[in-house]
Amino acid sequence: MEKDIVIIGAGLTGLTCAYYLNKRGKDFVVLEKNDRVGGVINTKEKDGFIYETGPNTGVLGSNESIDLFNDIKDSCKIEIADANVNKRYILKDDKWVSLPSGLISGISTKLFTFSDKLRLLGEPFRAKGNNQNESLSELVKRRMGKSFLDYAVDPFISGVYAGNPDLLITKFALPKLYNLEQNYGSFIYGSIKKAKHDKNNNIKNPSRKIFSVNGGLNNLTESLYMLSGKENFHTSVNDIKIKYINNKFVIEANNNTLSCNQLICTIPSCNLSNVLDFIEEKDLIPFNTLEYAPIISIAIGLKKWTGIDINGFGGLVPFKEKKNFLGVLFISSFLKNRAPEGSVLINVFIGGTRKKNLMKLSDDEIIEILKEEVAPIMGLNNFSPDLLNITRYEKSIPQYYVDSGCRFEKIKELEKKYKGLVIAGNLRDGIGMADRIKQGKNIADSIL
Repeated sequence: MEKDIVIIGAGLTGLTCAYYLNKRGKDFVVLEKNDRVGGVINTKEKDGFIYETGPNTGVLGSNESIDLFNDIKDSCKIEIADANVNKRYILKDDKWVSLPSGLISGISTKLFTFSDKLRLLGEPFRAKGNNQNESLSELVKRRMGKSFLDYAVDPFISGVYAGNPDLLITKFALPKLYNLEQNYGSFIYGSIKKAKHDKNNNIKNPSRKIFSVNGGLNNLTESLYMLSGKENFHTSVNDIKIKYINNKFVIEANNNTLSCNQLICTIPSCNLSNVLDFIEEKDLIPFNTLEYAPIISIAIGLKKWTGIDINGFGGLVPFKEKKNFLGVLFISSFLKNRAPEGSVLINVFIGGTRKKNLMKLSDDEIIEILKEEVAPIMGLNNFSPDLLNITRYEKSIPQYYVDSGCRFEKIKELEKKYKGLVIAGNLRDGIGMADRIKQGKNIADSIL
């Protein structure tokens, strides 16, 4: 069997790429090892609660993501999060403290020290850094102060990467922040200057609103699957081995052989060495050494809520607070119809790169953390949830460390050496859903 294009992996990147290839009438097939498409995106329903075992929401952080939802609106309706999403909290001394949203709240907040608040006034006048491999911690301490690291950036990084800001490199992990300093010399001045430049040049920027889709994110992946032509997908494809013979990719899987001119790999970095037989072992080192944050995602539903007011997006936990959980999302406060009338759905996250040992805990031990740490902070005297679902991801979120530059260069080198090869997925170009959509579309656009 021969195809022009083969996509390995039917996560959001592969699905988006397939959708646009199908629109252009391209000859392709998608191979997926699991018995369903969607990758880590997976919506479940029980007793009226609609919850996610993977990502709960995305951010409209690319114009490509907005365009996709406009394109598929007849089969998948985007749900923009309620205004409550703008209320965000940081844990300090076992209490949720509102994250400042403006000048007045920024001055009065107890999250940051008085000296760092004064220091922030000088941020636009500080010299820009010249270390391309500067960590997020180093950057924030240099420009803003340690309390901003401890009670703003550190919990933010826990929420996005489940990672360690001491190890994440700004240029790779938060490139937009890095570019603000490099291009304008300041976060504050740069944000103002860039906004003015974009407005004067009619540059359309994405809204960066929090989103899901009606009925859960499964509806997004299922819609892309159907609109891409389900006949183009093969699931439960195991033991994929790929060779490069006479300028073609020869794929063996499930006792079948398939050849193609163009191969698009969207699988996790750690799995590439099991699939790409034609690449030398030394060239796979940058992929095999990519660290992933482990995550335990816990969906909790309560038909009667007796805790604190949870009108908001959720709360994040600074590492300095020495807790065993990373944060809590108040799902039913900002997404409609996720819990029965009068009920509450929240999601708790445990783990991350600094708490890998927690992945060894049993379900009962995890429930003890919920009872001893989470419940008191949420004001729940009696923790007896009506829904409790625990999902473990040993390799959840890739960490963009100092070796990321080597990985990106190796991808370019291999794609140049093996004509038609594309190495994609969240090992490069960002980890968010909008990043995955953008990458998938750009790959499809690049195929003539």
